[in-house]
Amino acid sequence: MILKPAFAELKSKRILVVSEGALQYIPFSVLPVPGKNSVSSKKALLPLIAEHEIVYLPSASVLPLIGKKKTVKEDRGATVAVLADPVFSADDPRVKRSQSLAANKRQSLEKTEQEMPVAEQIFTRSLQESGLSTTRSGISRLPFSRQEAKAISTLVAPERCFVALDFQASYETATNPDLGKYQIIHFATHGLLNSQHPQLSGVILSLVDEYGNPRNGFMRLFNIYNLNISADLVVLSACQTALGKEVKGEGLVGLTRGFMYAGASRVIASLWKVDDEATAELMKRFYQYLLGEEQLSIAAALRKAQISIMNEKRWQSPYYWASFILQGDWK
Repeated sequence: MILKPAFAELKSKRILVVSEGALQYIPFSVLPVPGKNSVSSKKALLPLIAEHEIVYLPSASVLPLIGKKKTVKEDRGATVAVLADPVFSADDPRVKRSQSLAANKRQSLEKTEQEMPVAEQIFTRSLQESGLSTTRSGISRLPFSRQEAKAISTLVAPERCFVALDFQASYETATNPDLGKYQIIHFATHGLLNSQHPQLSGVILSLVDEYGNPRNGFMRLFNIYNLNISADLVVLSACQTALGKEVKGEGLVGLTRGFMYAGASRVIASLWKVDDEATAELMKRFYQYLLGEEQLSIAAALRKAQISIMNEKRWQSPYYWASFILQGDWK
């Protein structure tokens, strides 16, 4: 229904999709190729990704944001910055404390939530409206995000890679101007989507310090808009990061638009709540194709990683591989 009317004109390997309405919520990569699939066939349908690279653009208004970057690439001396496996709770085993100290920190955290300073009110409201948790203490750790970060770091020389784990995966690190020198910025953590109030969307980073004291770890959408980066790619390895509030003629306004406004040429983000383990494996393969021996383009590397995941029986469902889409500069 969607592809057949225009499929004869889709002669390029790479397809740019600018969709509208409900079509913004589905990955075109899983749509069956017209003429090569039979409705009555018991065989698996041949998806569009099998023959094409797919890149998305929210709207024509995003083009000037992409055009802000210099057309001549520079060697900035730094390739990848990764923020992964933040610490969300004072009960996390990475927190330095005795049993009595742990109890005190829990009480301190509860008190902080009760007193509700403005920043905490915003974060709590965002948590509740997103459905991730009712309080910050209920946010679950993402253990595979650590493996994800380490797999990426092995592909790049140490002097060209920055990895921030645990307490270092913080709001302060994410908003540090030094992050702007990296060509690829990768966030492996929880994202909060608020389609009704996009200003409450954001990325969750470490919420406590090494002694369990509460800290601001919520990078809200307006914080993202105020970043100054020149990355070729930002990867949001988290849930529903490609979504946002639908604005007629503008597409979905959310985290992806924020990072593009901040200076990123491309953003890889997700359309639904992803599986932690499958996502870590997908990202590992993506970076192997992008930074390893093959040195594929971003679109080609993502496509090859998704096809390789799709071809494994345990992960062949689109749930595991189709969520992540590439948005932005398609050239």
